[in-house]
Amino acid sequence: MNSLVIAGLCFVGYIIAYNTYGKFLAKKIFQVDEQKVCPSCEFEDGKDFVPTKKEVLFGHHFTSIAGLGPIVGPAIAIIWGWVPAVIWVFFGAIFMGAVHDFGSLVVSLRNQGRSVGDLAAGLINHRVRTLFLIIIFFELLIVIAVFALIIAILFNMYPAAVIPVWSEVPIAIALGWIMYTKKADHTVWSIVALLLMYAFVVVGVYVPVKMPTIMGMNPIVVWTVIMLIYAFIASVLPVTTLLQPRDYINGHQLLVALVLLVVGAVVAHPVFVAPTIDLAPKGAPPMLPFLFVIVACGAISGFHSLVSSGTSAKQCETERDSRMIGYGSMLMEAALSVLVIVAVGAGIGMGKHTPDGQLLTGTVAFTTHYASWASAAGLGAKLSAFVEGSANLMASYGIPVNIALAVMGVFLVSFAATTLDSATRIQRYVVSELAQAYKVPSLAGAIPATLISVGTAAILCFNGGFSVGALKKGALALWPLFGTVNQLLAALALLIITVYLARKRVKVIYTAIPMLFMVAMTGWAMVFNLQKFYAGEKWLLFVVGLIVFVLEIWMIAETYLVMKKVYGCDNPVTATENA
Repeated sequence: MNSLVIAGLCFVGYIIAYNTYGKFLAKKIFQVDEQKVCPSCEFEDGKDFVPTKKEVLFGHHFTSIAGLGPIVGPAIAIIWGWVPAVIWVFFGAIFMGAVHDFGSLVVSLRNQGRSVGDLAAGLINHRVRTLFLIIIFFELLIVIAVFALIIAILFNMYPAAVIPVWSEVPIAIALGWIMYTKKADHTVWSIVALLLMYAFVVVGVYVPVKMPTIMGMNPIVVWTVIMLIYAFIASVLPVTTLLQPRDYINGHQLLVALVLLVVGAVVAHPVFVAPTIDLAPKGAPPMLPFLFVIVACGAISGFHSLVSSGTSAKQCETERDSRMIGYGSMLMEAALSVLVIVAVGAGIGMGKHTPDGQLLTGTVAFTTHYASWASAAGLGAKLSAFVEGSANLMASYGIPVNIALAVMGVFLVSFAATTLDSATRIQRYVVSELAQAYKVPSLAGAIPATLISVGTAAILCFNGGFSVGALKKGALALWPLFGTVNQLLAALALLIITVYLARKRVKVIYTAIPMLFMVAMTGWAMVFNLQKFYAGEKWLLFVVGLIVFVLEIWMIAETYLVMKKVYGCDNPVTATENA
C-alpha cells in the first residue's frame, strides 16, 4: 500500500472531524460560550495566569502534550502491523483523545483553571481528589525523572543537537521580551526566532558538543543533573519568560518538520514494508489491549489532561479558542503520529545501514530492525527507526543526510525538553493543590513546591549513586508502569468530565463510551502486567502497580455512587459556583 495515500486520507479525515465533530462537541456538549470570563483574565498575575493569543497558546499547548509520545508509541506499535496502528491513531484521536483534551480544558476553564485532579473534590468528593492527585503525582514523578534521562541520552546520541537546542533558551527569552514588553508582532518575530534557531542547527552539525566526564561522572549523568536544574528554573520563571515563547518556536519547528516529511512522502511515496497486521511478533505482548496502551499520545493520553487543565486553562483568553487548542492540538498530534508510521513503516525501507556498514532496503530493512519485541522496544531502537526513516524521506528531495539527521535530532530533544519542563510545572501545581487541601501553606509556594517536584525526581534518579547504571536503574525502575498509569489517568480524566456533564444534565455518551473503553483496556493491561511482575518477582513494580490498580477501582466505585445520586435527583448540584 502506498503510504502517501494513507497519510492523505488521514489528514483529510482530521480536517473534516475538526469542522464537524469538533464543532458539535463545542456547541452541543460543552456549550462553549465566548462571553464567559476565563481564569486567565479573572486571575491574571503575569506569571501563571496570562491571557494569551490563541496562536501562541496553540504552540505552547501542542508542544507540551506532544513530547516524544506521538513518536515512540507508534514507532514500536507498528510491530503489530501498520493497519492497527493507523486505525487506532485515526479513530482514537477523533473520538477519544481530542474529546478528552477538549473536555479537560473546558471543565478547567469553568472552574478557576484548576486541574482535573483538584476538581474531583467538588464533582465527586475529597477522597477521590486525594486519590486522583496521588496518581497524578506518581505519573509526573516518573515523567520528570525519565525525561531528564532521555534528554541526556539524546544529547549523547546526537551531539549536533546540543548547540541548537540550548540556543533556543536565549532566543525564546528574547522573543518573549519582544512580544510582551515591546508588543511587537509575534508572528513575524517568531519566524525570525525560528530561522535563527535553524542557523544554529547548521552550526551544530559542524560543531557537535560531546559532554566530557566531570568529577568522575559519566556525560549522561552530567546532562541529567543539568536538565533537572534547568527544569527547576524553567518552572519558577513566569510562563511568558521562557516556556511560552520557546514552545511557540517549537510549534513552528513542528510545522517545518511536518512539511519536510510530507514533501518526502509526496516525492518518494514509499510503499509500506511493515506487515499489514502481525498478531504474534516474537516476544511481544498481545496486541489487545497493549496497542491502546503503547500508542498513547498518538491517540489518547492522560498526560494531556494535565496540560489542558494544568497550564493551558490558565492562559486561554476566551472559551472560543478552546476547540482549536484542545481538540485541534490532539488532531495535529495524531497527524504527526501518522507521519511517524509512514517513516518507520515505509521510509525505513528506503535504506537502513547495519552496524557493519551493509545497506538494507525494502522488507528486509524493516524485519531486521523489528526482528523481535526486544530489538524494537529500546529507546534507541524506537528513535533511530524514526530518525532514519525521516532522513530517507528528506534525502529523497536533496537534503543532505547529515543535515536531516541534525534537524530531526533537534526536533526530538526540543520536544522532550518541553515535556520535562511542562511536567515539572504541572507537578508544582499538584504539590500546591495538595498543600492547600491539607492546610500546609508553606509548601504551596512556587519555590518549595518546585523543590519537592524536582527533588523527588532527583531521588528517583540518583538513589543508587551517580553512575549511568545506577541512574538508569533508578530513573527507569518504575517506567514499565508508565504506559498503563498514563492511560489509566486518561480514563479517570474522562470520568471527571463525564460526571461534570451529568451534573449539567448534558448527554454523557460522547465521553462515557471513551471512558469505559479506556477503563477496560487499561485495567486489562494492568492485570496482565501485575501477573508478569509477580511471576518475575519484580516486587517494586508489583506493589506499586497493585496500589495504583486499587486506587483506580476505589475512584470508580466512589464515582458510581455519586452518579447514582446525580441521576436520582431532580436538581443536581453543580461542582462549583462557576460550573
